Amino acid sequence: MESALKPDFQFLDEVESHGPFEAAACYQCRKCTNGCPVTFAMDLYPDQVIRKVILGQKDDVLRCSTIWVCATCETCTTRCPNDVKIAEIMDCLKEMAARQNIPVPQPQARILHQTFLKNIRRHGRVFEGELMAEYLITSGQLMPKFKDGTLMDDMKLGINLLRKGKMPVIPKIHKGRKFVSEILKD
Repeated sequence: MESALKPDFQFLDEVESHGPFEAAACYQCRKCTNGCPVTFAMDLYPDQVIRKVILGQKDDVLRCSTIWVCATCETCTTRCPNDVKIAEIMDCLKEMAARQNIPVPQPQARILHQTFLKNIRRHGRVFEGELMAEYLITSGQLMPKFKDGTLMDDMKLGINLLRKGKMPVIPKIHKGRKFVSEILKD
């Protein structure tokens, strides 16, 4: 026989101390999950993550792949009728898991996350050309992509983005770069 669930609201308080995210306002309408474009790759749906945060199921939440799969596109947050900042909660949980060195179900996701934050610290905003190159090298994906020919496809896409002015050749240094870097300090 399974034991009864014993909620532990300390985890909710811990998460909210990084916010406020208003997680407790969630009444499980599932609009976040229904609008999410990446639920096909998640082990827990966004509404389930929020419920587990509220109930204090810290281990389940910090070890799930959902927090790493989340694209932080903000669709969930936009759809929420109670203004729960779901995408921000996912990011907070990701940072908590990283700080506690919890193994990531998809190690490539952690590498991309770390590379992304490093890129933002450096420039004050994302510089896509450098981000992807650094990610491919750091993750060990460069040589396999070179060998199977998909690197050329990626490069063609990058060249098309450059031609259309959708990706700069040189990074624009953001005025608030130092401020952004301070916010993202480890």
